Amino acid sequence: MKTIDRWLASPWRRSAAAVLAGALPVFAFPVPALWWFAYVALVPWILLARSAPTGKRAAYDGWLGGLGFMVAVHHWLLPSLHVFIFLIAGLLGALWAPWGWLVRRFLGGVPSPGRGAVALVVLPSAWLVVELVRSWQGLGGPWGMLGSSQWQVEPALRLASVGGVWLLSFLVVAVNVAVTMLVAIRAVRTPAVASLVATAAATSAAWVWSPRPDVDGRVRIAVVQPGVINGADQRFAREEQLTRRLAGQHVDLIVWGESSVGFDLGDRPDLAERVAALSRRTGSDILVNVDARRSDRPGIYKSSVLIGPDGPTRARYDKMRLVPFGEYIPARSLLGWATSVGKAAGEDRRRGTEQVVMDVGHGLRIGPMVCFETAFPDMSRHLAQDGADVLLGQSATSTFQHSWAPEQHASLAALRAAETGRPMVHATLTGVSAVYGPSGQRLGPWLGTDASTAEVYEVPLAHGITPYVRYGDWPVNAALLALAALGVTEGVRAVRLRRSAPGPRVRPARTVRESPVRHGH
Repeated sequence: MKTIDRWLASPWRRSAAAVLAGALPVFAFPVPALWWFAYVALVPWILLARSAPTGKRAAYDGWLGGLGFMVAVHHWLLPSLHVFIFLIAGLLGALWAPWGWLVRRFLGGVPSPGRGAVALVVLPSAWLVVELVRSWQGLGGPWGMLGSSQWQVEPALRLASVGGVWLLSFLVVAVNVAVTMLVAIRAVRTPAVASLVATAAATSAAWVWSPRPDVDGRVRIAVVQPGVINGADQRFAREEQLTRRLAGQHVDLIVWGESSVGFDLGDRPDLAERVAALSRRTGSDILVNVDARRSDRPGIYKSSVLIGPDGPTRARYDKMRLVPFGEYIPARSLLGWATSVGKAAGEDRRRGTEQVVMDVGHGLRIGPMVCFETAFPDMSRHLAQDGADVLLGQSATSTFQHSWAPEQHASLAALRAAETGRPMVHATLTGVSAVYGPSGQRLGPWLGTDASTAEVYEVPLAHGITPYVRYGDWPVNAALLALAALGVTEGVRAVRLRRSAPGPRVRPARTVRESPVRHGH
């Protein structure tokens, strides 16, 4: 241990260790998908911050660990953003600086059992607030939330139906804190064991008592994934060819991926008629995604458009949450130079104004989202509240085909399904397509990045309201309340210490002696 302390005495070595420690959780996400690693991945980072010689150094450890975390979970953006990704990660990594300071505040030195018990609440709460702030779409959105690493764990999906991905993140961090206390801080092992028992009890309670979706029907939904094809005309022709194969398969809905149509249908009625002909041939409505300059209003939109046998219906959804730098540049007048160093958007896309639930017919209602939007739990929650029977995500990851991004993106749909109790279809132009049932269970095969095919899925329908849909982001509210209580407690403590401190010692005033005066004779 002394050898490690001596090695970390160098600020540069300590900084490098913080960056590496912060990057470790990336292995819990797909592609590696070592979900179990998430429960110990933060331990080295916590140990480093608690050993910091000062609170300021602990804040630096938090910041640099956050930088490492952000670069690791967004490494696939390097081809697009180049060096710019390190600037963004450095800015967002600063969100973890207070978390690092709190680690040292509650776990540094030899903490009392009471301080250890508080750490088990405060540190996960602080982490949740960091995830809340960085989840704002202008800061990159909720990609890489720690709880989303648990997408394939059935008990975790049950917890997601209670408190969403937020509850999973809280519990994952709490387990990491408890493990750190068990292995490194003997004085607080009792509250650590109690925390692990409480986590197991909460998971068991959710498993037994949380309502399960009641399956009350089935639909057949087809996903058309053409793969990487250069040219909008060639891509459309391939999608047309794959869709024709679905004739006679009694499909209720066909879904094409993001940017599957590269022309505005108002300007190209021939394309609209070709899709309508496919609808008549297959006996199914087709949900396409148009990425083009609109003919009826200025600007470029990404729009989900439902097309039936008679042509485009009135059902249209314009993407609301755009990818920073990918689809627009924040403060373009200031940061427009990013287009010269990467693949940032040359022209900002326009935003839609509201979410839309579409009526496909036969009583089936669908709620579309476009690409990046499937990472936001509030969007799928609102669609479920508005009566959507099936959630749909249309995506394309052609730029990132050979990275970890496609698999990680596909995994998010499992959480959105579990949170809402609604099945979710993740259909990609290129990337990984996947379908999940109302409990988040995977249905049928994933269509990998090398696939160019059409696949039909039997999708169970379920109704009812999950606790997460009913109560929303209550774990976040609880975390904010816990931190507010901490702030009040610390404030009162500081005032009491100031009042009880002895006053400054006043030196007694010196008496001035009269100097003897010689009197003359």
